[in-house]
Amino acid sequence: MIIAPQYRIYAGFFLFAITTGALMARLPDIQTHLGVSESQLGLTMIGMSLGSLISLTFGSPVIEKVGPRTTALVTVLGPSLLFALIPWLPVAPAVFVVMFFTGLLSGALEINLNVETDRLETASGKRYMNRAHGFWSVGFFVTALFGAMIRQSGLSAQWHMGIIAVIVVLVGGYMFFGMVAAPKPKGQGHDAGAHRIAFPNWGLVPLCIIGFAAFLVEGAGIDWSAIYMRDVFSAQPFVGGMGLTLFAFFMAAMRLTADPVVARYGPRNVAMVLLVLAAIGVLMVGLAPQTWVALAGFSLMGIGCSAVYPLAVSAAAQRTDRPAAVNVAALGQVSFVVFFLAPPLLGFVAEYLGIRNSYLICLPLLVAGLWAASFALGPRKVDNPHGLPPEPVPPHG
Repeated sequence: MIIAPQYRIYAGFFLFAITTGALMARLPDIQTHLGVSESQLGLTMIGMSLGSLISLTFGSPVIEKVGPRTTALVTVLGPSLLFALIPWLPVAPAVFVVMFFTGLLSGALEINLNVETDRLETASGKRYMNRAHGFWSVGFFVTALFGAMIRQSGLSAQWHMGIIAVIVVLVGGYMFFGMVAAPKPKGQGHDAGAHRIAFPNWGLVPLCIIGFAAFLVEGAGIDWSAIYMRDVFSAQPFVGGMGLTLFAFFMAAMRLTADPVVARYGPRNVAMVLLVLAAIGVLMVGLAPQTWVALAGFSLMGIGCSAVYPLAVSAAAQRTDRPAAVNVAALGQVSFVVFFLAPPLLGFVAEYLGIRNSYLICLPLLVAGLWAASFALGPRKVDNPHGLPPEPVPPHG
């Protein structure tokens, strides 16, 4: 069976999201198991931020040397096995260590899959980035929906995470064993080894602000929605899980349909509209008087931060000042780390100022993202603007 290269990338995003989403769905149970407060839980999860920061900073030359196939196998399968350990661990420091190593893998996955997606786009003249990230959102939606049902059924977190690990290892091993690297585009620097440390330069700062805003909203919607619904409305597990489910569903739906919209209206206009919708959703959640208002707010948040980060990634990968892997890593260093920093940051706000305010503090960053998007995003430039078919890639031997 021949599998198109973009489907392997879609699978990578989908499987990693299933793994991460399952853990997020069980956060209330893990918090109870560890006997920690919101801020302590956030500090425990900061291990993933530290690991991903190190990986995004120093990982680009390693990934270029190892290759996309091996990197995909390790970074997709590894987190599922590590996360399966967490419900068995008795103390928060042990969870911190596991989260740190998972962060190392997640940062490498972020670089690898985004760079491969951009190379496929350049070779074919077609857009795949939003759909690739759309499968990340589909994975979160699937795992959030079933996670809510599984929690309601009473199945333990140990069994839940173990089953997810088995599925990811089997499907991921099948999808990535035959992966072939996409051709590198002309005109981009290829020597990632000359840029061993990936830091944002001045040209990337506006894109980093955009990613920062989008990922903070995404982290708020994914990490704390179940705990928010429990603490604010005393919702049952299934209803409490619907915040994450709706957030992930609308994010996935928008990402899967965004590419033709972006092609018609342009990245700048699309990103600005989405950031406004995200701000409205954050306000609704922060001020919600009833459950349905909060759920509608989570839906708007999912729509609002859906395609913003993929648009920033495409813009970063198209820059010719440094290798695409380095620019993507530098953008991810700020943006992707924020996704994992959201738990501790919002956890501190939730504990000392109330969980509603942990959503409202996203508003200033969304305004900053709007400002940056107004000038940092523009038309997509590709090496093959006429959509000619790419040169055939030899089958994996």
